[in-house]
Amino acid sequence: MQFADRLQNVETSAIRELFKLLGKPGIVSFAGGFPDPALFDAQGIAQASATVLTSNPGPVLQYGATEGYQPLREGISRFMADKGSTVASEGLIVTTGSQQALDLIGKTMISPGDKVIVEAPTFLATIQCFRLYGAHIIGAPIDADGVDVDKLEQLIDEHKPKLVYLIPTFGNPSGATLSLARRKRVLEIAARTHTLVVEDDPYGELYFDQAPPPSLLALSDQVPGSRDWLAHCGSFSKILSPGLRVGWLVAPPELLAKATMCKQFSDAHTSNLTQAICAEYLVLNRLKDTLAVVRRTYAQRAHIMAESLRAELGDAIEFNQPQGGMFFWVRLTGTHGRPSHAGDFAKRAIEKLVAFVPGAPFYAHDPDLSTLRLSFATADVVKIQEGIGRMGQALLSK
Repeated sequence: MQFADRLQNVETSAIRELFKLLGKPGIVSFAGGFPDPALFDAQGIAQASATVLTSNPGPVLQYGATEGYQPLREGISRFMADKGSTVASEGLIVTTGSQQALDLIGKTMISPGDKVIVEAPTFLATIQCFRLYGAHIIGAPIDADGVDVDKLEQLIDEHKPKLVYLIPTFGNPSGATLSLARRKRVLEIAARTHTLVVEDDPYGELYFDQAPPPSLLALSDQVPGSRDWLAHCGSFSKILSPGLRVGWLVAPPELLAKATMCKQFSDAHTSNLTQAICAEYLVLNRLKDTLAVVRRTYAQRAHIMAESLRAELGDAIEFNQPQGGMFFWVRLTGTHGRPSHAGDFAKRAIEKLVAFVPGAPFYAHDPDLSTLRLSFATADVVKIQEGIGRMGQALLSK
């Protein structure tokens, strides 16, 4: 078969391929980016489901509006308001997960050869998605406080990109959080240069001790002109259930209209049933208690993972302690002849029945081969201690 030329620019997800190696009995996996299913509020979701299927089932089992189920759009508007963002229900569309929101941005904004700036490292699926539409992707360096805004500004001035994609809060894979000062700088740069900034925010509610700085969307009211150059992607996948496949896109009216048109071609609309379940769940007001449990659990697991990494791997690694989210971003130091190549180390680790993701796929170009990502979300405390212990054994193996 003669496939489309654009498929030459993308490859199967390295993470998905890694999962094929995880069938060995007894393996401890830190590889996935999934929330812990044990923390899903199945009872609340069941209650919401029963209500929507018994009160007035016809509309939720029927075709619906491409823009989304109106009660859910209104519920998301209230949810965003609680986080400091003023978003009318007409100012957002519901998407099939935030992944579709990113795909719609790619469809509406990117022509072959267009330049796009992303963090280095960044979410692998975004790299794949934007490459599918022919983007030339440029990486902007990050540190513990998020993207280097001085360097980002230089890259924007030099390359005049079609858009900039950021995960400002508890990034995947970096775990980094963009500081408040840098957030305001990003908005000022967007307004000055008329550059679209796409804020992806699936993890912002997963903080441990203190809430993170307000989102770019919430801060945009303080920076004149920035809201005209800002798109925001949200999701219930990490805080309620990924199986519901419900996300949303907030964007300037012209972009939102184009994205809605493209969504019509893709799936007509996100499932009315799952949208209605989410809307009813928000009405039940259970999300606050659910999030409290998730935050407490993830905070404990992140603490134990940090302690175990220091105890078992010592100066063979470097990392910054995440303050939320689901990930540790670790760099091998190569001290005392220990491994410095994460891909090779991953093979040793698999032999010791522990898995993680080497960092190279998270870079659009010039990967740091010493980096790796660990997720603490789905492993309990005992498994975390056991798995990091096995990584320590792998470190010493030949």
